Amino acid sequence: MARLVAVVETERRIALTGIKPSGEPHLGNFVGAIRPALELARTAEFESRYFIADEHALTGTPASGDVAAWTRSVAATWIAAGLDPERTVFYKQSDVPETFELTWILSCVTGKGLMNRAHAYKAARDRNAAAGEEPDAGVNLGLYNYPVLMAADILVMQSDLVPVGRDQLQHVEIAADVAGSFNHRYGDVFRLTVPEAVVPPETTGHTLPGLDGRKMSKSYDNYIPLFLPAPQLKKLVRRIPTDSTPVEAPKDPDSSAVFQILAQFAEPDVVADTRKRLEAGGVGWGELKNQLAEVLEAQLGPLRARYEELVAPDSELDAILARGGEVAREQASRVLRGVRRAVGVEV
Repeated sequence: MARLVAVVETERRIALTGIKPSGEPHLGNFVGAIRPALELARTAEFESRYFIADEHALTGTPASGDVAAWTRSVAATWIAAGLDPERTVFYKQSDVPETFELTWILSCVTGKGLMNRAHAYKAARDRNAAAGEEPDAGVNLGLYNYPVLMAADILVMQSDLVPVGRDQLQHVEIAADVAGSFNHRYGDVFRLTVPEAVVPPETTGHTLPGLDGRKMSKSYDNYIPLFLPAPQLKKLVRRIPTDSTPVEAPKDPDSSAVFQILAQFAEPDVVADTRKRLEAGGVGWGELKNQLAEVLEAQLGPLRARYEELVAPDSELDAILARGGEVAREQASRVLRGVRRAVGVEV
């Protein structure tokens, strides 16, 4: 796999993460995306740059009020969860207009055939075919060109490391192809070495079950919001499905959705003790659910308080994002100047 580095050099390798605001953050987001990304941000080896991909969210044509609210909620969530804006450049995608000029320029060197092979576009066409509709029904150009915008996000920040889920791996590979096409036409503006896509191993166990036993997801509407007040949180935990094993009978912890969630939030010694008690029998699912609710409240209660401070109007969140946007624009403008000179629109 190729690795991308733009022409401007930096002392440390840059890790870039984009966070698409698509609704209320939930427990699955915290375990599967937020917590691993925060661990990476604390690594001294990398300079981390994290952005709220609010323009990416427009492909689904949501209401303007939704995008604004989701953006603020997601940004507040990451800071409440531990993102340090003094160590990480944290910004909104829409505050870096250089990204969108670069997107257009990159679009002009990107083959349509490459976009035809993008997974999201192919999946939309397959769904239409299965439904007996026209292949491109409901497909807007934002969805079609999404990989080029993601390539611009990566290149404009000189990203060396791009943590992504497996569904986004192809987009990092496309970014390498797009940079290569640009270099072939205009010279080595982007020095091609590696886009290092970092994909979590499938065996990490960082996928949480939802309220119906399937993977926790907004698409399934089976998620537990991250910052619910304690009474509502406990009420949703009580809805997690369990089997009819009697209280006194031994139970298999690994088959329990309740235990799987507990294992991601409780201390290791608590998890080990709970496993032993379940396997020995005498612990009912109701007791386990009460334990999970208590553990979640202990872990998330302090984060909730901080989140509510940040998400309030006129909080310090605005200044944090504005400051991050200034730093990001300074970086992006340097890269874009080189690109503009290469294509001839700036001398």
